[in-house]
Amino acid sequence: MTPAIASTFGIDFPLFAFSHCRDVVVAVSKAGGLGVFGALHYTPDQLREELRWIEDHLDGCPYGVDLVIPERYVRADAEGRQEFGAADLWQMIPEGHVRFANDLCDRFGVPPLAGGATLRDTAELAWSEQVARRQLDVALEFSPALLVNALGVPPRDVVERVRAKGIRIGALAGSVRHALKQKEAGVDLIVANGYEAAGHTGEITTMVLVPQVVEAVAPVPVLAAGGIATGRQMAAAMVLGASGVWTGSVWLTSAESELPPVVRDKLVAAASEQTARTRCITGKPARHLVTPYTEAWDAADTPDPLPMPLQTMATTEALTRISRSLATGNEGARELVTSPAGQAIGLIKQVRSCRTIVNDFREAFAAALGGIADGLG
Repeated sequence: MTPAIASTFGIDFPLFAFSHCRDVVVAVSKAGGLGVFGALHYTPDQLREELRWIEDHLDGCPYGVDLVIPERYVRADAEGRQEFGAADLWQMIPEGHVRFANDLCDRFGVPPLAGGATLRDTAELAWSEQVARRQLDVALEFSPALLVNALGVPPRDVVERVRAKGIRIGALAGSVRHALKQKEAGVDLIVANGYEAAGHTGEITTMVLVPQVVEAVAPVPVLAAGGIATGRQMAAAMVLGASGVWTGSVWLTSAESELPPVVRDKLVAAASEQTARTRCITGKPARHLVTPYTEAWDAADTPDPLPMPLQTMATTEALTRISRSLATGNEGARELVTSPAGQAIGLIKQVRSCRTIVNDFREAFAAALGGIADGLG
């Protein structure tokens, strides 16, 4: 079986793998799927280095790039014509939010950053359209087969620039309304991102969302996302009308994952109910592994998370304290550290290589479709 979307992208199997780790992207693409590199946390110069490495190691296999061009963002005027500069944004952050995040680290024995660094420069304009456009400039220096916007409708000029380079463009959607806006914007592919998914996600479950989006945006192909970590689930998604699947959490637990082993092991050990949607990381609802850090922010008597990108900026110092202390074996950091995590982690029981995961998807997918055919026979 070679679905049309697999032929479109020159892949063997319509399994799309989102990851911030270049090793995962390359491994999945070389195994027959399509690795999609998440550019969010990279400066333009870092992104250029990562994409150069990816293309040097792909042996000609296709890959994609995922950007975040937010549709809603703190701006200087009601029409959204002019963004604030970094200095203006820092002035909007209540000191109480920064203090709350750092006090939480103090309570768990996570030491301050050396030299009193606040990392304001590294947090500059995180999750912003300005940064995403510079990342886009870099991505267009290379030859990805697909460029995806993960948060909101890509601007018309972005769609035109990407298509002019012969690159297909996609976008995530958490509702039929959002999917129709993506179709109107001219995207080539829509990822129907269900409630179960890691990271930013909406209110509608994958099983309900996918067939609605497929019907609403036809003939634009749709990938199913949210809670999918097995070939059986992939088969179910395609029976619902999806052309393939978009996956994330399963790659966080792979042998090639960029996560520290302690975080990866926490995900493998966790049950599906140990994830929750929280605004404490980015300011928008995003599903993460539940830890004392997320529980503290989500308590009723604590500061309300700030809008994007202010929440990320307010907590950068505290989260950096946690990540740096994690490397030294600090027990408080081990307790506090969280990660994007979908409900699919409850299906993941061990660390596997990316190639093994792709092969397991293939075998379970074929067995599931065969079982359906036998049952109908």
